[in-house]
Amino acid sequence: MMLNLIDKIGDWNPQLLRELKGRLKFFNVAIAVATSLLLQLVVFLYQLRDFPGDEYWLDGTYCRLNKVYQQQEKQAFQNAEFNDLISKNICPQNQIDWQLWWRDHWEYIFLTFSVIFVFTLLVAGTFLLINDLAKEETRGTLNFIRLSPQSETTILTGKLLGVPSLIYLIILPAIPLHLWAGRSAKIAFSYILSYYTILAASCIFFYSAALLFGLVSRWFSGFQPWLGSGAVLVFLCTTMGLASSYNTLTNSVAWFRLFNPWDTTNYLFPHLFHLSNGSPLKYWQFFYLPLGTSVVSVIGFHLLNFGVCSYGILQALKRCLRNPQALIISKKQSYLLVAFCQFMMWGFTLQSANNNFKLDEQVRQNFVLLALYNLVLILSLIAVLSPHRQDVQDWARYRHQAVSRHKSIWQDLIWTEKSPALVAIVINLTIVTIPWLVWISFTSVFDTNNGQTWLNNDLGRFKVFLAIALSISLMMIYATIAQLILLLKTPKRSFWAIGTLSAAIFLPPMILEFIGISSWKHPTVWLFSTFPWAAIQYSGATTIFMALLADLSILALLNFQLTRQVKLAGESATKTLLAGR
Repeated sequence: MMLNLIDKIGDWNPQLLRELKGRLKFFNVAIAVATSLLLQLVVFLYQLRDFPGDEYWLDGTYCRLNKVYQQQEKQAFQNAEFNDLISKNICPQNQIDWQLWWRDHWEYIFLTFSVIFVFTLLVAGTFLLINDLAKEETRGTLNFIRLSPQSETTILTGKLLGVPSLIYLIILPAIPLHLWAGRSAKIAFSYILSYYTILAASCIFFYSAALLFGLVSRWFSGFQPWLGSGAVLVFLCTTMGLASSYNTLTNSVAWFRLFNPWDTTNYLFPHLFHLSNGSPLKYWQFFYLPLGTSVVSVIGFHLLNFGVCSYGILQALKRCLRNPQALIISKKQSYLLVAFCQFMMWGFTLQSANNNFKLDEQVRQNFVLLALYNLVLILSLIAVLSPHRQDVQDWARYRHQAVSRHKSIWQDLIWTEKSPALVAIVINLTIVTIPWLVWISFTSVFDTNNGQTWLNNDLGRFKVFLAIALSISLMMIYATIAQLILLLKTPKRSFWAIGTLSAAIFLPPMILEFIGISSWKHPTVWLFSTFPWAAIQYSGATTIFMALLADLSILALLNFQLTRQVKLAGESATKTLLAGR
């Protein structure tokens, strides 16, 4: 029977069979199961330290005379028998609330294993997956997997199910006790099942991200698994800390908290965390839709979020698995990625906290976060989409062939991967800008309060439009500089591009702050830095417009040089030789 099962697994997914055969040795399985059983025993016995004995204090949590004792402490003793009990401070055995004690006991076990499941599956599973890819790369077997006739989906599924198999063996024996503890603690089975579903979805997301990280970070060598799993551990601890100290979801940063199952666990089991007002997810809105009022909508949104993100990572994995030199995402996928990020971030921004529906106030509270997210997003896309010299040379030299004969130059710049990424960056910047333009329009139309707002007159709105254009021009200057550096013949062009952009982005504001040139005293200088928004309210519209013209002039010169370099790169070797270059 076991042989038939193994044959069926091999027929369905040969990669999974390969992973399981390499890991499910008798000793490994025995250690995993023994670890699981020992962990369950430790958790169960640890809670028994509070088991009420023969001498249990009157003021203990589970003594039914607790309240009476506290009241009688403040009054004169009238009953001699009760005085005797109080003098000994011992709760009679028949007054111990055993039902309450066992409920708390099972709640503790359920909560403990819920936390253990999250950290064990996500952190340890991530480590094993990245470490497996690093070993495959070192041994050279990863290239054999790339040449395998199996589909990318089959290979990746085999990795996801097979590599963390020992982790699954540690978790699976603990599920019956976890389930029994939940039911004994009077937790609805549907809520427990919802927790398992969210945990499984988060595993798929983090494991897919781990595989992608392992494929694109080969230069870290043996440090990859520690870096990847450490990043997951830091993320889980950070988001858990935010959930504990910043008990609200009315900001755009809340989207990232959804990737940690902790908030969902709080929502499903609020009494385990002693939340008197319930989980913050209970008051969560998305574009003013009260999704937090229903368990179905909360779980459904989490699953949809995990599903969309995992699908996007899967597409990137398919691109990188066969060709390690391929871009992580295509230009078309970058447009979808940016649109999805804007949809999610603005959805969490627009919430009516304390019945506050003022669009201006909501965006004001999230302005820094939105600007920072979009800055990181666009800079990441510049790094990912900008092709290197050889790719641009191939595109420029062979664009006239049949593959691209019927395409215009603009179609190539928008869709073709080996073409320069500037047009794609412009499109992505446009997608980022659209919500801001809509916000400005809606604020001017619907915000009829007489109070102070950012956009309280036409001049203020015009300055904001100029500031948006100024930010776009700065991003395009950075993108053009990066592309020019990647077209050089020098080695390690990527490191030079990263270093140059980092200096251009971070050094100017740091130097200005260090020498005491603040944005409110010298706003004109700050208009040419990475953060021109800091000087907008202190600058006139004419000054902002002149700064925009200066940026556009620099951008035009850089693009003229880029066009020239692309043409030179596309010239044939014969033409270059005849020209005497």
